[in-house]
Amino acid sequence: MPNRSSNKRPRDLNALAAQIVDEATCETPPEEEQPIDDGKDPAAVALGRKGGLKGGKARAEKMTPEERSEAAKKAARARWSKQG
Repeated sequence: MPNRSSNKRPRDLNALAAQIVDEATCETPPEEEQPIDDGKDPAAVALGRKGGLKGGKARAEKMTPEERSEAAKKAARARWSKQG
């Protein structure tokens, strides 16, 4: 199942219709088959991803329960402030 954030469909109705027709008629391959060339070094991307995956967990282990609670409250306030 594809990740929802990777499904970049155009917001414009005409562009969306054109993309759907192109995919249905196989005129252009679907996005997941197209190679992504964003100018980034794949090795550097992998290394950054590796560090990012363990960073939050390591930070949480070093925090006291009070610090974790305060961080969670701050995050909740930030999430709920966007709702208004």
